[in-house]
Amino acid sequence: MAEFNWAGTMGASPVFLILTGCSIVTLGVAIERLFYYWMRRGTPDGALASVLDLVRRGQLREAAWTCQATVHPFGPVALTLFAGGNPKDRTTEERIQIALSEQKLFLERNLGVLGTMAAVAPLIGLLGTVVGIMRAFHDMAQVGNAAPAVVAAGVAEALVTTAAGLVVAVPAVMLYNHFARRANTMLTVAENQSRSLRAALIDTGVEIPVPPHAVPETSTSTPAPAPSTPGAQLAGIKSSQPGHSPAKTR
Repeated sequence: MAEFNWAGTMGASPVFLILTGCSIVTLGVAIERLFYYWMRRGTPDGALASVLDLVRRGQLREAAWTCQATVHPFGPVALTLFAGGNPKDRTTEERIQIALSEQKLFLERNLGVLGTMAAVAPLIGLLGTVVGIMRAFHDMAQVGNAAPAVVAAGVAEALVTTAAGLVVAVPAVMLYNHFARRANTMLTVAENQSRSLRAALIDTGVEIPVPPHAVPETSTSTPAPAPSTPGAQLAGIKSSQPGHSPAKTR
C-alpha cells in the first residue's frame, strides 16, 4: 500500500503556509527579545552602590557618568536626576516618570506581536480544520464514495493545521508572559533604585545647576579632572548657584 504524501498535502494547504509564516515571525521576535534583554541585563545593584558612593563623596559628575554607562534601565532613569535643579522639585519626579515610560516602550517593543500570534494562531488552525473538512466533502462529491483514500487529504489537512496552530500558540503565550514579567521586573528595579538615589541626593542638600555629564561631542581632549576633594566639588557646584557670583579677573 502506498504511503500518504504528507508533505505534498501540507504544501498545498494555504492555511498551513500561513501558520508556517506565523511560526517564523514568532521565532524571530523571540530571538530578538532574548538578545535585547540579555544585552540590557546589566548589574543595577552594583551600579547603584557605585553611584551612591560617588554622590556621598560629592563627585556628581562621575556619578552621572556611571549612570550613563549603565545599560540596565536604571541607568537612563537615574541619569535624569543629574539634569539640574533641586532633587526635591516636582519636575524631578516628572522626569523620572517620563524616563520610566520611555524605557517601558523599549522593553515592551514587539511583545504585541507575540500576543497577537498567541491569540490568532489557534483560530487560524481552526480555520484549517474547517477548510480540511470542506475539502474532504468536496472530494467525496467528486468521486461519489467515501473511501478512506478519497477523504484522507482533507482530514489530514484538518488535523495538521489544528495541531500547527497549537504548536505556534503555546510557545507564543509562554514567551509573552516571560518577557512581560521580565520587563516589569526591570522597570520596578529601575524605579526603586532611582528613588533611592534621589533620596541620597536630597540628603546631600546639593542642587545641580547644569548637567554634570554633558561632554562636548566635538572635543577629543580628555575632560578636566573633577576636584580632588568632596568639599572642592561641592564648592564648585554651589558657586554657580544664584547669589554666588565668581570673582572678576582684572
